[in-house]
Formats: sequence, C-alpha cells, structure tokens
Amino acid sequence: MAAQEISEGEIVTGTIVKVDPDGVIIDIGFKSEGYAPREEFERGGEVTVKEGDRVRVYVDSLRVNPQGYCRVSKQKADRLRIWDEIAEAFEKEAIIEGKVTGRVKGGLEVDIGVKAFLPASQADIRMPRNLDRYMGETSQYRIIKFNRRRGNVVLSRRAVLEEQRGHMREETLKVLTEGAIVTGTVKNLTDYGAFIDLGGIDGLLHISDMSWARIKHPSEVIKSGDEIRVQVLQFDREKERVSLGLKQLQNDPWVTIDTDYPIGMRTKGVVTSIADYGAFVEITGGVEGLIHVSEMSWTRKVRHPKKIVNVGDEVEVMILDVDRANRRMSLGMKQVQPNPWEEIAQTYPPGARLKGTVKSITDFGIFVGVDDEIDGLVHVSDVSWTDKNPKLAEMFKEGDEVESIVLNVDTEGQRLSLGIKQLQDDPWESYYKSHKRGDRVQCKVVSITDFGVFVELAEGIEGLIRTSELAHERVQNPRDVVEVGQELTAEITQLDARDRKISLSIRAMQATDDRANLKEFHTSQGSSNATFGDLLGEKLRGMQGSEAAPAGEAKAEEAPAPAEEAKAEEAPAAEAAPAPTEEATEEPKAQAAPESESSEPAEAAASEEQSEEETKGEENS
Repeated sequence: MAAQEISEGEIVTGTIVKVDPDGVIIDIGFKSEGYAPREEFERGGEVTVKEGDRVRVYVDSLRVNPQGYCRVSKQKADRLRIWDEIAEAFEKEAIIEGKVTGRVKGGLEVDIGVKAFLPASQADIRMPRNLDRYMGETSQYRIIKFNRRRGNVVLSRRAVLEEQRGHMREETLKVLTEGAIVTGTVKNLTDYGAFIDLGGIDGLLHISDMSWARIKHPSEVIKSGDEIRVQVLQFDREKERVSLGLKQLQNDPWVTIDTDYPIGMRTKGVVTSIADYGAFVEITGGVEGLIHVSEMSWTRKVRHPKKIVNVGDEVEVMILDVDRANRRMSLGMKQVQPNPWEEIAQTYPPGARLKGTVKSITDFGIFVGVDDEIDGLVHVSDVSWTDKNPKLAEMFKEGDEVESIVLNVDTEGQRLSLGIKQLQDDPWESYYKSHKRGDRVQCKVVSITDFGVFVELAEGIEGLIRTSELAHERVQNPRDVVEVGQELTAEITQLDARDRKISLSIRAMQATDDRANLKEFHTSQGSSNATFGDLLGEKLRGMQGSEAAPAGEAKAEEAPAPAEEAKAEEAPAAEAAPAPTEEATEEPKAQAAPESESSEPAEAAASEEQSEEETKGEENS
C-alpha cells in the first residue's frame, strides 16, 4: 500500500497483514505498519478476522515502537464510528437496536455499541412493575438524549412501541366491528378480567365473559402472553373502548338445559362454592345449581351448608326447578333419599302408642325422640287433662323415657304431634256423663276471688260459684261467707263441655228448697193453690190473735158473752178464710203490690249489677 498522509487521531482503513498471539499487524498505508491488541478483534475468545481482511482503525500514535510499529486501535475506531451513527440517528430520529445487559438505578443498561441508559418509564407503554423480565432482551430504541463528550446516551423503547401501535391502531380500527372475531395477545391479568392487545388497541375481556362456568380468577382460563381468539361484544369508536368475549365462541349449555336436565332427574355434580343460604353445585360445564339449606336434609335443621358439604365434594342431587331465562337451577339433596316422615306416617298412624326419650324441654312442651332423626312434640296442653299449667321442668328430665299417643303426622310440614294425657280417660267427659243440670253436689272451696269461689268437685275437676250465687242476701265479699277448705253443697246450674266449665249456685239450691217447703205446706193444709201471700197473711193473723187474747179475756170478765154468740162471731171468720170474696182476695194483693214493686226490682237490679261486676272480675282474672 502506497504511503499516504496520515495524522494522529484519524480513522483510516487498513489491511490485516498478520495475526500474532498478542496482537494484529495492519497495513494502514504509512511507512510503518500499525499494531493493535488481539483482544480488540476477539468475540467470545475467538479472533473474528484473518489475514487480508480490511478493517477501520483509529491512529492512536504514529511514533514507532522498538518493534517498528505505530499504535492503532480498532476499538476506538468503532467507538468513534458508533458515536457518529448515534449522532446521525438522533438527528434523523432513527431507530437503533440494542441489548439489555444489566440493571442500574432507575432503569436498565443497554448495549448499542456503547453503554446507554434506558429509564424504567421508557421501557414500555405502561410503567412496568418488574424490569427483570427485560434482561437479555434485544429491542428497538429511539435516542431521546445524548452527550458525546460525557459519553451519555438515553434511550426510549416506549417511543418506538407507541409509534408502532399508532400504525397498528389505524389498521385495526378499519376492521374492528361489533360481532367480529379477532385474534389478540393477553397483555396482563387483573382480578376482574384481562386486557387483550388487538393490535394497537387494547380490549377488556371481563371475567364473566371468559367461561360459561363460574371461575374465581382469569388465570384459571388464560395466562399472560397467550394468543387467543375473541369476539367483539361492544365497541365505542370515539373512546376506543372494546369489550371482548371468549365464552361466546363456545356453545351455551343453557340453551338446551330443559331437555338435557329435566325436572326430577337425578345427577351428580361438584360443590363449587358455599354461601350461608346454600351450596352451588356444577352439574356440567357452565351450569350450576343451588342446593338451599332447606333441601339438604329431611330431618336435620341445617344452620350452615358446611355442616353437610365442602367445596370440591361430589354430591348426588335431583333437579327441582330450572329457570332458563334467568340461568338458575334449584337442586335438592334430600330428594334422592327416602323421606323418613312418610315412613313415620305409615309406622305410627294417629292413635298409635310409642315410647321415646325426652330430648329437650321448653315452655310450650317437650320434644320426644322417635328415632335417631325425628322428634315429636308433646304440647303443654296435651300433658294433663286437669292441670292447665303443668310445670314441665319438674315433671320431666332430659333422657326420661315416656310413653305417648300419636295425635297427628304432618309429612309436608315435618311435624309430629304427640299426647300424654290421651293415654288416660278424660275425667271431664266422665263427669259430664254422670252429672246434669240441677244435681246437688258436695264440693270443697279451693280458692276465693272477688267475683266468686272456685270449688273442687272431683280430682282435677273444678267449678265456680259466683259471688251473686253464694246466698239469697247480697254478698259484698265472698271471704265473709266462705273460707278455703270449707265443705259446701251446691246445685249445678251450667255444664259447658266445650270450654270445660261448670257453674254452681247455693242461692238456686236454697230457692229450690223454699219451693219444696212451700209445696209441702200447701199439701198439709189441703190446698195446693195457696200463695206465699196467703201463708204470710195466715201467719200475721196468727200473730195478731196471740197478741189480742189477753184483752179479750179482760173484756170477757167485764161482759161475758154467751158461748153461742162467740161461736156466731167466729163462724163467719172461719167461713171467710177458706173462701174469701173476689174483692177481699184482690185487696191484699193490691196492698202487697207496691211493696213488691218497690223492693223486688231494686233487689233484682242490684243483683244484676253485682253479677256484671263479678263476670268482669272473672274475665280479668
């Protein structure tokens, strides 16, 4: 090569003459050949050049060393060339390639021939959370800042991506319409769905549109980086918002649900989730049904589904109802098992006797275990015929064995009614059969109230004597007339079998006795037509005669009358007594009438007023 004018700091092109173990000799057209270190031509420990290759080198020094060579450098030449290219790329906003070689504070280090800095904010369109995923990746960049003197270069990958997306968006918007099926790449996942890159524009694939089946997270169906086919459900061209669907490309199982799973069909499914009110069971892909807590057991009162099933359990169920329009299905677990209530109704019909153990005691009754699953209730009103308020806690204890009679079996309501008092005859019914109105009975005072006296007629049988019925006279306070424990005789005035009430009266009994005595007196006098006024008049005449006798004796002494005259005087009186004239008969009645009208109505009114007060007192009691 002919000698040429060369100066230090210049980049020249030369030919490799020889490759030594320590360096490479290059003919640069100078009077002396140039010498460069061997490692500047190595890559991965291997020399990348050979004799005869032409290379560009930087003239580092023209001073000849003892070996007769001037010093040149390929590395410096490359570096200067790269800076020129960087300057040119920066001026033209050209795209260059580089490889991420490491992480530095605030971003990444990229090799573009020289070390360049890639800020984290410029690594992608959205600020990445993890920069490690870019390590070793070769990408295209745009130079946004450089300083040759300081050797600083700042790159942007985001600018390149946005430019590319801009071109892709224009092409995508031309073909994007609702209902179109497009291909996209899963960019990232969220709890509510996934963003799909359709080519310059992102679409949202909501979790509810990923599968007909219930899923908890999008990662169950897709993962980041997957290329998938989706359908455009909605597209807002102005806002550039796209809603996508994945399940819409699959057959909807609810379309044929009525024929595939008719009501009454038995099938198996897997418990997918549990709520307080029931468990959801998937019977096929995309079809779930609800087992309500009330449909889990015939006998157990299920407070929470977790007591019966767990997520992941395989269960057998029956289709109870299908609502295709609202995509709802009701399932039952207990329906695939025999109904024990129907067996109970057949085994223990009304009237059957059974023995059981007291399971629990409440204020309204006791629950008796019929078998391991079913309890019957003995209501407090069916414990005793006579005790209206039995103290159940004192009569029974949990674990006691009791005998009872089946009163009713409600298979639909799942209730079994039992009775204990029905094991014995009803004493009230026996008493009603052996007694009637008007009977006189012996009784014993058991309690006293303001409105009357309660008396015991037989064991467990009580009756009431109202205050107004204790005597002929008006009684203000029953305690003034009777006391607890006192034996009485009274007349039955009312028997109410329906309400189990018996009314008695002492006053009525006394009135009956008075009428009987009056009848007996009339019979003894030979007249059955005499009235009470006749008897009263007779008695008054007798009293007047006894009082007038002494005066008559005195008169007889002064003026004794012959016996015939006395007889003559008495004879008309004797004749007049049995057969008084009509005027004489009416006169005493007319005289007695005012007394009867003034006394009897007042007494009747007072008695009626007292009776009303006593009735109100009894009702309040």
